[in-house]
Amino acid sequence: QVHLVESGGGLVQSGGSLSLSCAASISRAGSYGMAWFRQSPGKEREFVAAIRWSGLTTYYAPSARGRFTISRDNDKNMVFLQMTGLKPEDTAVYYCAAQDGGATMNDADYEYWGRGTQVTVSS
Repeated sequence: QVHLVESGGGLVQSGGSLSLSCAASISRAGSYGMAWFRQSPGKEREFVAAIRWSGLTTYYAPSARGRFTISRDNDKNMVFLQMTGLKPEDTAVYYCAAQDGGATMNDADYEYWGRGTQVTVSS
């Protein structure tokens, strides 16, 4: 089992930066790929970024590429999402997710989810 807890959300002005963290409690050993997704009211959940277990391979949604950076610290079981140049359209609940074995852009592939952290970007 993997228990995920996100933190770091908040209110920021357009153009600002925010850093999200995801703490993972892992009771079953595995090579977990990690990802961030987000969901805005009235919209479907969408992929933001993913990172493989090694940390050497990352994937980004077009909307995130160049502005967001995903990273991880396997020793601390942590995953991070550094967000810069935030826009009002980035406002959403951001979710951390984990899957055993890979890192994909499809939310259906992820077995474990956190409860989310709210990010609000004011214009």
